[in-house]
Amino acid sequence: MGLTMRKTIISLLFAVSGVAGLAHADTLAMKDNAPDRYVVVKGDTLWAISGHFLKQPWRWPEIWRMNKDEIKNPHWIYPGDVVLLDRTGGTPRLRLLKDGSGGGRNEVKLSPSGRISPLDNNAVPSIPLLAIRPFLNKPLVIEENELLNAPRVAAGPDERVVFAVGDRVYAVNLQGKEGDVWQAYRPGAPLIDPDDPEHKRVIGHQVDYLGDLRLDKNGDVATLRVLSSKEEIGVGARLVRATEETYMNYAPHAPAQQVRGKVVSAYGGVADAGPYTTLVINRGSADGLDVGSVLVTWKSGRPIKKEDKNEPDRFTPPEQSGNLFVYRVFPHFSYGLLLDSTLPVNTADEVTSP
Repeated sequence: MGLTMRKTIISLLFAVSGVAGLAHADTLAMKDNAPDRYVVVKGDTLWAISGHFLKQPWRWPEIWRMNKDEIKNPHWIYPGDVVLLDRTGGTPRLRLLKDGSGGGRNEVKLSPSGRISPLDNNAVPSIPLLAIRPFLNKPLVIEENELLNAPRVAAGPDERVVFAVGDRVYAVNLQGKEGDVWQAYRPGAPLIDPDDPEHKRVIGHQVDYLGDLRLDKNGDVATLRVLSSKEEIGVGARLVRATEETYMNYAPHAPAQQVRGKVVSAYGGVADAGPYTTLVINRGSADGLDVGSVLVTWKSGRPIKKEDKNEPDRFTPPEQSGNLFVYRVFPHFSYGLLLDSTLPVNTADEVTSP
């Protein structure tokens, strides 16, 4: 029994666990010590608040009885609000009391405000913003076609090949509005889809952010000025138009369809990823993921040592190692923040729908 059989066994175990999960979909597993009420404090997240009540925080929409639109645009929760656990019905539910103008509190339903909007600065985010802020408007990975067609820094005002703050540089293949800010990146190693048996399919390229430049003059050869630099910006650096840092405060939820993929890389190239590490996975919007989707990470089984060469290959069962909250989605890959991990997560580890 070789590697193929091992993968088949792991897939079957995942399938069985998925069926078991569906069988108990109507039962919300509450924490044994779930409080009757919880006062929201500064620094809380929706994930942490849910974790005070639920053994599976990704089932937040169910305990609030939210519909699909409400998941994408939940009512803002603020420090000082009180979350109440209502056990009077057939299934538990949460209710929210908000501060009233007269010092009292009013109950509200977690309903959408009419449009999806970026997170209010004082509202409770889904996950810790400090852990993901660097990646909201600066990519870790760029899709292959985007990288190949990106404008590039072609020259400076003299023979230098690296540039710093204040330097004037020239770029080709760039069209934009004068005054716009562009980000410079250095292309890195290609990311190979771990599901490709031939290890050839590139899903994107890692990139290193170098700095910001302002477009001063359009043209076949455009003129830009270096505004800031994290590292030296050199000839050949690729340019991507800067985007506004926005984060949509989607409630944590299971994907709309069954998803199974793998970890492609961990930020910083760490071998053993732990809590609050950003991971890149080989599944995206084309596979049914959206912001707020929660996946489970799995540690592959370890080989059982043989006492006799004639013994079949055996492996320990796969172990759940953590939860992954997806916060930025592209067609064929996504960024997710690792939460509640109990084991290190490594490249090629499995991720599945909970």
